[in-house]
Amino acid sequence: MKRALCLAFILLSSAAAARGPRIEPLSLLPLTVMPQGQMDRILALHNEERARFDAPPLVWDERLAREAHIWARDLAQSGRFEHSPASLRRGAGENLYMGTTGYFPPERMVREFLAERDDFRAGRFPDVARRGSWHDVGHYTQIIWRGTRQVGCALARARGQDVLVCRYWPAGNIFGQRVP
Repeated sequence: MKRALCLAFILLSSAAAARGPRIEPLSLLPLTVMPQGQMDRILALHNEERARFDAPPLVWDERLAREAHIWARDLAQSGRFEHSPASLRRGAGENLYMGTTGYFPPERMVREFLAERDDFRAGRFPDVARRGSWHDVGHYTQIIWRGTRQVGCALARARGQDVLVCRYWPAGNIFGQRVP
């Protein structure tokens, strides 16, 4: 019986490995994936921008941060730079940033998202960019999205790159809705 259970576990583990990146259970990750001061500064940057539009402040969510950490680590280790599949985000929005290790602190990465403000114009999503492409302002609109209530971010480092992933709940950037 014990041998059959072990064989079943090996087969299931092999099948899962063949499907894609290994996702560790949240319970195996550290409770806090960023130093408290860094979390506070990142949250403050988000909320200062939201205050410009009288949007309710975001609260930090550890589960979002731990999920962001899993994806950030996967991107850093693989060298890829792409959004996680929607099925892994379960309805959360996502902002990504990749830069040379140690050169861009996470606060600067978030400021790069906020710099998209220069091309932003209020309107119905996706018609919210001065130059016509919402992709030019998508990080920014996710941050100021009025319906978003929670954020969690994480930084991973590998292959000479730092990867920041921020997750937002509920997601913004919904076609047809007004921004801000």
